[in-house]
Amino acid sequence: MSDAVTVKGSGDNIQYKDRKRYFWLLSPVWVMVPAISIYMAYVTGLEWLVWSTVAIWYFVLPAMDWALGSDPNNPPPEAIEKLERERYYRYLTYVTVPLHYVALVVGAWAVANLGLSWLGYLGVALSVGIINGLAINTGHELGHKKTDLEKTLSKICLAVVGYGHFHTEHNKGHHKDVATPEDPASARFGESIYRFALREIPGAFRRAWNTEKTRLARKGKGPWTPDNDFLQPLLITVVLYAALVAYFGVVIVPYLLIAMAMGYWFLTSANYIEHYGLLRQKEDSGRYERCKPHHSWNSNHIMSNLILFHLQRHSDHHAWPTRRYQSLRSFDDVPTLPSGYPGMYALALIPPLWRAVMDRRVLALYDGDVTKVNLDPAKRDRILRRHAGQAA
Repeated sequence: MSDAVTVKGSGDNIQYKDRKRYFWLLSPVWVMVPAISIYMAYVTGLEWLVWSTVAIWYFVLPAMDWALGSDPNNPPPEAIEKLERERYYRYLTYVTVPLHYVALVVGAWAVANLGLSWLGYLGVALSVGIINGLAINTGHELGHKKTDLEKTLSKICLAVVGYGHFHTEHNKGHHKDVATPEDPASARFGESIYRFALREIPGAFRRAWNTEKTRLARKGKGPWTPDNDFLQPLLITVVLYAALVAYFGVVIVPYLLIAMAMGYWFLTSANYIEHYGLLRQKEDSGRYERCKPHHSWNSNHIMSNLILFHLQRHSDHHAWPTRRYQSLRSFDDVPTLPSGYPGMYALALIPPLWRAVMDRRVLALYDGDVTKVNLDPAKRDRILRRHAGQAA
């Protein structure tokens, strides 16, 4: 298998080599870190090792992003079509799906059999929970594709964390309403991640259910049908979790709930940072302008992009939702995060620090005109008073 893509353009052969081609293996490898750390704790007797995934995500990866820096390089436009057809890249997403199940099962085995302290139990649950969040990311990459295989694999992957409704909510809801007040998955200026979570998580459930209910009604069907994309992955989750409890016992119930909640939090954190404060302006017709690259926060940090299937090139993703991860492009003139997602996740946990870092960046995008920002309605008057007269 050649590492290079050769295409013809303007009468010349253009050759492009993806320098990160084999480093994309880090995405499926990262999924196995909780299982590896559990094994290391088992053979060494060092229980604290089960916390490795949490420590790596919140401390090691931000440091590596800082040390390795950013990679703004893009494939040439002439190479994208052929690059998209290379099966190597999609096989990496395919193999990652069963690995998410392996991580969940190994974690269940650990809490049921290793006699862990409550701290070790929590470490396993949170570590697998982070990987559950990655399952939503894997499902996200697959769910945007056009093949029936990939759409099915997306639902199977999302079922690991009980977030199967994301398949409907994200594709048919978030991408339609992104960067508007109507989108529960777009964070508003002045809104903490904690208030955002209380709005986003139930809002995603409601929008997904209503979307499917409306779709099925057009076909003359009620919502309680096997054709309901909301219910299909939910059924897999119920069967999977029931089987695990039946096999390992009720001792794993808290583990499953904590890991599920952590997976939800992982997605909420991503949604929070991806569009914070950004707003599509209304046109004369009253409609919002078309979603463009500058309606998403972007990051080219190398390490975190390699384990997230390029999720952080979010600007191009929203402009071209079906484009595969290896082909996503960087732009010079889009909102840019100061760190990769792991560092931004940690920053969001401390709202005053988040606002100190991010609010001025949001305002700079709109030349200080806070009226063009997606504002938190509960703080709107206070924000307008604070920033009055700052527009250029």
